[in-house]
Amino acid sequence: MDKTFETEESTAVSRRDFFKKTASVSAIAAASILAPSSLLADDPAIMHHTKWGTTLGDECNAHPYGMPSKYEHNVVRRTSALMSSAGDMHAAISMTPLHELNGIIVPNGLHFTRTHNGVAHIDPNEWRLMIHGLVEKPIVLTLDQLKRYPSETRINFMECPSNGAAEWKGPQFGSLQFARGMMSCSEWTGVKLSVILEDLGLKPEAKWMLAEGSDGSEMSRTLPIEKVLDDVIIAYAQNGEALRDEQGYPVRLFAPGWEANLCVKWLKRLEFGTKPWYAKEETSKYTALTASGKAIQHFYALETNSIITTPSPEHPWTDLKKGDLVEIEGLAWSGHGTIRGVDISFDGGKNFVEANLKGLVLPKAWTRFSYMYKYEGKPLLLQSRSYDDSDNVQPTVNQEKKVVGVEGVYHRNAIHTWAVNAKGEVSNVQIRS
Repeated sequence: MDKTFETEESTAVSRRDFFKKTASVSAIAAASILAPSSLLADDPAIMHHTKWGTTLGDECNAHPYGMPSKYEHNVVRRTSALMSSAGDMHAAISMTPLHELNGIIVPNGLHFTRTHNGVAHIDPNEWRLMIHGLVEKPIVLTLDQLKRYPSETRINFMECPSNGAAEWKGPQFGSLQFARGMMSCSEWTGVKLSVILEDLGLKPEAKWMLAEGSDGSEMSRTLPIEKVLDDVIIAYAQNGEALRDEQGYPVRLFAPGWEANLCVKWLKRLEFGTKPWYAKEETSKYTALTASGKAIQHFYALETNSIITTPSPEHPWTDLKKGDLVEIEGLAWSGHGTIRGVDISFDGGKNFVEANLKGLVLPKAWTRFSYMYKYEGKPLLLQSRSYDDSDNVQPTVNQEKKVVGVEGVYHRNAIHTWAVNAKGEVSNVQIRS
């Protein structure tokens, strides 16, 4: 028969014959990861033409910006009244769907958001940045003038200091997205602030910098000059495109590895002075009251941390059978440097095995880790424990509370535990040892 005129029936027969000839070989090859039942010779999705294979698709420029597949409609940021100020969604936060991500780059539309007076919409032609105080040449820059300085691009994570804060006293969310979704990792492009200050002339007595935003709240934060001159950038692009409105368009401050609240959005003013407070905002806003009654101030860098993303409450193991091989995967990060390794425990921290780091391993960026596990259908207490190149090791709950106290809110980086029951269902629990 001329193959050009094969009927659907003859095609189905040839496909079925192919599967019968290859199923046994394929099943053996796939047995380590996929069950043989996943190879079905009579699967209608294989045996018959699909509707999308027999019709015209959209024109190539139907969506000039591009958009996700309609089948990915559940992959979105989420929020609730609990993530707002007295239910006001203008002062609220939305969470990144960590369980749905791959790699270490978070798409701009999924990057977590925090607003204090809603999302500002700023005309870039009218935007201005004032740099003044203890500088030799105070200046007001337009966006075009800012972009005349040499740019640099880096991949770094950004995390709210209250990420996981609700769980200081115990598990609160049966969801990875709500338990740890106040963070993301992106490629940031902008101008290194030290380059601008070298041009303007920073006076030696300058010890602190105030950064002020131009949204309705005029939120401001102060940073020590050592950090400013180290790696702080004035960012105008994220993942290759201009910042989105909710990320501070047209310009935001970015302090790699430090609290996200310092990365002031809709930036309009930088003032340099000798003291760590100006106007209405004080740099010691974020403190931790220890058991002794003394508060820890100025602990800006985010500690080494990690979380298992698969399995999780959103991605349970309910479809696995005993003997199946499955990948345990997660994220690790540290504001103090580069992740050096991650350990995994199946028994709540009594014993650990070393996981593999996969993909890019960069300073102050998310790092993926992975471990292949033979599913046994028995209860587990899954944990991950990260450590970085500054010799910081992720603590247990009790180890952290001995340092920070029991009333901590910010910088929670204690080891997180998922309980996996015999059915493969995953729940959020806390082991304090």
